[in-house]
Amino acid sequence: MANEQIIREVWEVLENRRDNPIDSYTSNIMQDSDKRAEDKILEKIAEEAGEVLIASKNDENLVYESVDLIFHTLLLLVYKGIEIDEIFEEFERRRK
Repeated sequence: MANEQIIREVWEVLENRRDNPIDSYTSNIMQDSDKRAEDKILEKIAEEAGEVLIASKNDENLVYESVDLIFHTLLLLVYKGIEIDEIFEEFERRRK
């Protein structure tokens, strides 16, 4: 699998967990009541962002913590019904 394809694969897994819940972290967090699910995801993003800051300052685990932050951001976008191509189109628009 090409490295850039991993984002699409993760996205598809998240969509599947949203639409066909199983007993998993991502399914469980997205299946909570609407307000509570979004709040939980936002809390995780804030937590992970703080961990990225600490990792950067300490020069430790920056990649690991950054992937956690990116993962939870993708989780939020999937939960909110955003399509992955919207993300890629926005990156493309900004690149011009």
